[in-house]
Amino acid sequence: MADAIKDMSFEDALKELEGIVAKLERGEAPLEESISIYERGAKLKAHCEGKLKDAQLKVEKIVLDGNGNANGTAPFDAG
Repeated sequence: MADAIKDMSFEDALKELEGIVAKLERGEAPLEESISIYERGAKLKAHCEGKLKDAQLKVEKIVLDGNGNANGTAPFDAG
C-alpha cells in the first residue's frame, strides 16, 4: 500500500480503492488505521477520476470518408 499513487495505473488504483472500501465496510481496522486508509482511499479516488478525465480527453472517433476509409480523427463527443 506504500506505492506512490501518482505512478499507479487506473486499474491498480481502483483495485486498491475497492479493497479499502471493503475493509472499512467490514470494520476490520482500528480507528487510527481506518482514518489513514480512508485518507489514502480519497487520494486513490481522486487519482482514478483524473485518469478517467485524461482518457476522455484523449478519446477520438475515427472519421470515415464515403468509402469507409479512415480520414482522420475528430474530438470525442459524449453527447
